[in-house]
Amino acid sequence: MSERHERVDSLISQMAANFIRTEANPNPLITVTNIKTSPDYQSSTIYITTVPEGREEDALTFLRRHGGAMRHFIMKKSDLKIVPHLNFEIDYGERHRQHIDDISREI
Repeated sequence: MSERHERVDSLISQMAANFIRTEANPNPLITVTNIKTSPDYQSSTIYITTVPEGREEDALTFLRRHGGAMRHFIMKKSDLKIVPHLNFEIDYGERHRQHIDDISREI
């Protein structure tokens, strides 16, 4: 991945987290864990987890409903020429990592 691609991912991740912090209900707490932007910068997938566990579908519903507003927020607050279409997914890899950490602490 190019340095520019990494900077775009980082910027979108930070801006998405800021949008979620200001617009979303804190129950559940939504955390942006990863972002992947397509090579042509036309779409980005934002991966999230929630606290407490099990509220991911509620978070996805909120994010999908407000994805256009988030994209507009990023357009206004950044100097990106192309703001990608935003997709949202649950980060199951992060959940599995946390579960493995819990198991290893018990051992």
